[in-house]
Amino acid sequence: MSIDQKVFITKTNHSKLENTDLINPIFGKVYADHMLRCDFTKGAWQDMKIIPYNDISISPANTTLHYAQTIFEGLKAYRNIHEEIVVFRPQDNAKRMKLSASRMCMPGIPESIFMTGITELLKLDQEWITNHPGTSLYVRPFQIAMDPYVGIRPSDDYTFMIITGPVGAYYSKPLKVKIETNYTRAVVGGTGFAKTGGNYAAALKPAIEAQKEGYDQLIWTDGLSHKYIEESGTMNIMFIIDGTLITSPIGDTILSGITRDSIITIAKDQGMKVEERPISTFEIIQSIEQGNLQEVFGVGTAATVAHIKTIGYNGIDYELSDVKSRKYSLEFLNTLDKIKSGIVEDKFGWIHKIN
Repeated sequence: MSIDQKVFITKTNHSKLENTDLINPIFGKVYADHMLRCDFTKGAWQDMKIIPYNDISISPANTTLHYAQTIFEGLKAYRNIHEEIVVFRPQDNAKRMKLSASRMCMPGIPESIFMTGITELLKLDQEWITNHPGTSLYVRPFQIAMDPYVGIRPSDDYTFMIITGPVGAYYSKPLKVKIETNYTRAVVGGTGFAKTGGNYAAALKPAIEAQKEGYDQLIWTDGLSHKYIEESGTMNIMFIIDGTLITSPIGDTILSGITRDSIITIAKDQGMKVEERPISTFEIIQSIEQGNLQEVFGVGTAATVAHIKTIGYNGIDYELSDVKSRKYSLEFLNTLDKIKSGIVEDKFGWIHKIN
């Protein structure tokens, strides 16, 4: 193991495991016993270590607090039918994190550190991962600027960390969503394709306003005309129209979702017609009214596949077909679950086993 991959481990003296419900965990509320930390200082990544999960200390003048120089990723670890610990497409998360880092003027975390950190952390906290249906261990890598400097410039020092926590389903029921045509999430030339905190902070107010109206999530439209569908707050959005899978193309304003890519790959492998193209709100509403829209669903790491039952647009709620009839999205979800659990062959090379 090269010097930049050495991990120094300090185990906790007080595990929280015996007091944690791993069968019915609440998403994002409980965290496992340990976390990984690696610091970028003097121009290099160094001192990779696993320590007990705890608060961290930062300066009140910390660059991230004032100027939001922060990025993150999200992925999940599972225990398959052979009792092996597996992670779904972590190398793709590592690549995307480098892309986010570049946009935010941050040093990219090397894939070797990213992968070694996840591997060693999951090996240490492997008892937190069960094979109970619908559960997993959520893995959150993130990177923050660490300079104690109140000035608008990239930081010199950074910290990369990984925390984990047991989770169940992100959404427990089909969703009611609203097509947003007032607020804007991202614009061409902006940071919409990067997983950076500011994107999500800017989306909080419109999301809360939609929740007050009875909606679970938003579907964002383009910032220039608000005529074209982009993505949801936590997911990419897919439509089935006349047997064709249609989703918006990735770009400056749309996150390159790993689950999105997985669904597209599975659909093409099954011989389904797939179109990655601009989708207008007019086309969607017209397809609903004409009965051509068969299914709408969100796809993402947290949600995996989230069924959408209602679309709100310009004050009108359009009810979609019964969730039980959604054969396409349910089949995509079933295929992904079988690949992750080891029931079917991983012919795409998506599964990373923790030995």
